[in-house]
Amino acid sequence: MPAAAPIPPVTVHAAPGRAPRRQGEVLTEAALAFLAELHHRFTPRRDELLARRAGRRAEIARTGTLDFLPSTAHVREGDWRVAPAPGALRDRRVEITGPVDRKMTVNALNSGARVWLADFEDASSPTWENVIGGQVNLIDARERRIDFTAPGGRTYALRPAEELATVVVRPRGWHLDERHLRAGGRPLPGALVDFGLYFFHNARPLLDAGKGPYFYLPKLESHLEARLWNDVFVFAQEYCGVPQGSVRATVLIETITAAYEMEEILYELRDHASGLNAGRWDYLFSIVKNFRDAGERFVLPDRNAVTMTAPFMRAYTELLVRTCHKRGAHAIGGMAAFIPDRRDPEANERAFARVRADKDREAADGFDGSWVAHPDLVPVARESFDAVLGERPHQKDRLREDVRVTAADLLAVDSLEARPTREGLVNAVRVGVRYIEAWLRGTGAVAIFGLMEDAATAEISRSQIWQWVDAGVVLDTGEKVTPELVRALAGEDLAAVRAELGEEAYAAGRWQQAHELLLKVALDRDYADFLTLPAYELLD
Repeated sequence: MPAAAPIPPVTVHAAPGRAPRRQGEVLTEAALAFLAELHHRFTPRRDELLARRAGRRAEIARTGTLDFLPSTAHVREGDWRVAPAPGALRDRRVEITGPVDRKMTVNALNSGARVWLADFEDASSPTWENVIGGQVNLIDARERRIDFTAPGGRTYALRPAEELATVVVRPRGWHLDERHLRAGGRPLPGALVDFGLYFFHNARPLLDAGKGPYFYLPKLESHLEARLWNDVFVFAQEYCGVPQGSVRATVLIETITAAYEMEEILYELRDHASGLNAGRWDYLFSIVKNFRDAGERFVLPDRNAVTMTAPFMRAYTELLVRTCHKRGAHAIGGMAAFIPDRRDPEANERAFARVRADKDREAADGFDGSWVAHPDLVPVARESFDAVLGERPHQKDRLREDVRVTAADLLAVDSLEARPTREGLVNAVRVGVRYIEAWLRGTGAVAIFGLMEDAATAEISRSQIWQWVDAGVVLDTGEKVTPELVRALAGEDLAAVRAELGEEAYAAGRWQQAHELLLKVALDRDYADFLTLPAYELLD
């Protein structure tokens, strides 16, 4: 037999003289060889699954509906459970999320949360500096040699090890590439880069310290995509000589198609699964994206009017809790994105009350933990879950057998009473432009109008604009949403930003590009699957 063709090596394509600090510590020869193996073995399947997404979208456009899969009924009816949670992930009552910059790394680990979602995805703009710097920060954090000094001189250092949050890394979604690393003439998937570098450098030391390589998996659209991740885990553990089952993965159920395959996703990952998470903005974005041809029935009102108590969102979250606990997995709730302002105690207390009510509802519904975006919200969320859990690490014994969710319940968007408003359209434009501008400058977690926003924010904002234009929505003011109205509002906002910032600060930003990109992805007839794809082409 002829010898197998050699695996193409991974080459680095960063701009000359602009290599991030300590890049050589991350991109070692051995680490690049591992990435080459991952790319060679799994990128072709990734490509097939992305093509399958397009086919399924076309089927949804044809039928206007979704249903649970008949072909996997045996999985839903079977008697199986996921692997027991390791000690470091048994109690997840409060999790804090944020990008992997140095300050956030220290603050998140010190926050008092049980888990830190270290985010290479929605909360991180994938500049080469951020990709490599994030890996450096996670290595330094594991080795307890990380600190940070702010421009004003304030220093940040780690607390004792027993008080630190457990790190759970969220790599980029399957759809995003990393153009700075190439093999065989094409870029590597960002998901394999983020996972591979973290796993290669940290898996063995983490296990030696009594923890492990833990991950959040974003934007899966089917159980077949979960199967691919499981195969990646099996290969990585064998390649690096760590025990099978060392990896633990929590899957974000943030697409409408995945909501119909929760049990199948856990089943595919059952030797590595830790739980499921219920998001909000990406889930709504996915509904718009998949049902954009289905008429007025799926037109959403202002994004902030679609709360987790809406009937179709309740169906989604209650089904998630029931599914997780039936299979022995953690059910993790959604984000509290409020950013406290110590200058306005009264506004803070009103916001804290809303956060408290949201976390009380999640704990009462059976969730085992939830997300916050700011350290000041950790005690608020912890109080809600402490009241229900007490000293117990979770409430998986609450099987929620009272829950009965049909396929139609998950799609009952027309049960909403709220309607699109002019204020909502203005907010979508303003938030979308401000987020994209920051993202193009390399910042992926952005405080906007009192909330910590990430890429999911921009996605739902531009998706709602697109949907309202496409459907010819009439606002509460009697105005019809047209491309001309959107351009006029965006132009007014851009002029206001310019006047507020002044010419020098305005010119130093990426405002014009952000304005143009928002209008492109919100008004083009062909709906872009992800705005981060064209945005990535504009990153330095």
